[in-house]
Amino acid sequence: MHIMAREKKLKIIAALFLILAFLGFADAAYLTAKHFLDSPVTCTLLEGCEVVTTSQYSKIFGVPVALFGLLYYFLIFILVNRYRETGSAPPLLWASRFTVFGLLASAWFLFVQAVLLKAFCVYCLGSALTSTALFILGLVTVHALRADNK
Repeated sequence: MHIMAREKKLKIIAALFLILAFLGFADAAYLTAKHFLDSPVTCTLLEGCEVVTTSQYSKIFGVPVALFGLLYYFLIFILVNRYRETGSAPPLLWASRFTVFGLLASAWFLFVQAVLLKAFCVYCLGSALTSTALFILGLVTVHALRADNK
């Protein structure tokens, strides 16, 4: 791949990463704030947000899982910004690899909602969608970086 085409493609990928990480961060920040403010999460499209966000599965060692999501999206954001600042591919590659954790967490929480709780939280589904999109973008990134090294 031509150097200019590669750089342009990676800039677009980085921008998409930042947009998705920001959306995920905002979603997780909302859920985290609601938890610490002890305020119920109300759903507009689905019923079940409060069931999901107050269930035994909503915390790990007393820490709301939304806070872990917040940290996950923040780390992706920091790594991609580091790539944008330096132009060096490793931070973008690490962000891409890290997305597997978001995908696995989302798969688990989708299982919890569908099978164990039989209730859905629209904000949790939004996070799952964002994490899945980040994972797919991570695959595209790894493929693009490998194609350049051949």
